[in-house]
Amino acid sequence: MLTITNIKRAGSDALESITIEEGLIKGWNLPVEGKVIDGQGGTLAPAFTELHAHLREPGQTEKEDLASGLAAAAAGGYGTVVSMPNTRPVVDDPAIVRALIEKAQGLGLARLRPAAALTKGQQGEQLAELSYLKAAGAAMFTDDGQTNENARTLRLGLEYAGSLDMVISVHAEDASLRAGGVMNEGPVSEALGLPGNPVAAEAARVARDMELVAQTGARLHVQHLSTARALDIVREAKGRGLPVTCEVCPHHLTLTDEALRSFDAIYKVAPPLRTQADADYLLQGLLDGSVDCLATDHAPHTRAEKERDLLEAPSGIAYIELAFPLMWTRFGEQLGLDRLIDLMTVGPARVMGWPEPSLEAGAPADVVVLDLQTEREVNPAQFKSKAKFTPWAGERLRGWPTLTIVAGQVAYQRQD
Repeated sequence: MLTITNIKRAGSDALESITIEEGLIKGWNLPVEGKVIDGQGGTLAPAFTELHAHLREPGQTEKEDLASGLAAAAAGGYGTVVSMPNTRPVVDDPAIVRALIEKAQGLGLARLRPAAALTKGQQGEQLAELSYLKAAGAAMFTDDGQTNENARTLRLGLEYAGSLDMVISVHAEDASLRAGGVMNEGPVSEALGLPGNPVAAEAARVARDMELVAQTGARLHVQHLSTARALDIVREAKGRGLPVTCEVCPHHLTLTDEALRSFDAIYKVAPPLRTQADADYLLQGLLDGSVDCLATDHAPHTRAEKERDLLEAPSGIAYIELAFPLMWTRFGEQLGLDRLIDLMTVGPARVMGWPEPSLEAGAPADVVVLDLQTEREVNPAQFKSKAKFTPWAGERLRGWPTLTIVAGQVAYQRQD
């Protein structure tokens, strides 16, 4: 039994306690029993759910592995992480899914829910064995890391996934329009003489995929929306009653293509950082409910890889440990605490069709304690992730998780 004392519920200043037993919330303000952890006046929330993280295992463990990635997730307040399948080998075999789940269970960190590839080898041509992958524990199907260029294959995948009541998530970019673009196509790319990735690459692909959803009736989740135009297309599809959801990443809200004037590949992501107008529009989508959830697209690489020039460096930013503090510090006043927490808990659960997180008695004991007031400097050297560098190094942020409980067990506790 575990009791967390001196904590607040969101929107309340009253100090309370919560008791956890056998992986479930036993109740609030009960007689203190068992192990006691002082919440130090922090705010208790359901642990966050990450629908889009690259943990790089198997085969790319120099970048990240399950131990480092799930430790980073727990430090960021996440109780559940959906890992992407673009590993080496690709997660397109039920045995790999089972092995990942089994290994993660032995770590005592954030819970792993692996995504499996939609197509064999993520080649986009032949569907993977979706029913067997689901039976092995796959959480969703996606070829993220690749774009689904073959519309017929995606249509068949949607039909098959629909029969299994599973979600397909897509990296929505038209590869032929993106071509060799390394940043947003616009005045900044022109000024820098760098090949651009146009808004149309995302918008055209999202529009195509909406029509496939209309044809099949299957659930589709659009990853890391980066443009106002693409969000309008998703909003219109939702207005038609289509079973479509979407996510936005904090880096597309807090950084813009202006950062690429530094020629630093730390800012190279796919889809790319867009304009301030796009970032502002995406934020409005969080406010009006058009965007279903926040996801980080946590994508660690080695420092040597990210020190290559912009044409050669891989895309990706790793910051799962910073997501809540970054959002709370930058946008807490606009979003409000309840909405921000919902975007990281209830929203992902609704996308997946999972039970909505709760702090009521009988609910699973996946919780996080947040210090909403204390400013701390972002120090990448202290990251649990192997990617110990970040665009936000040196910034002072509020909202740091101090304690993460997963299935009733301590997965992370801040020591300073």
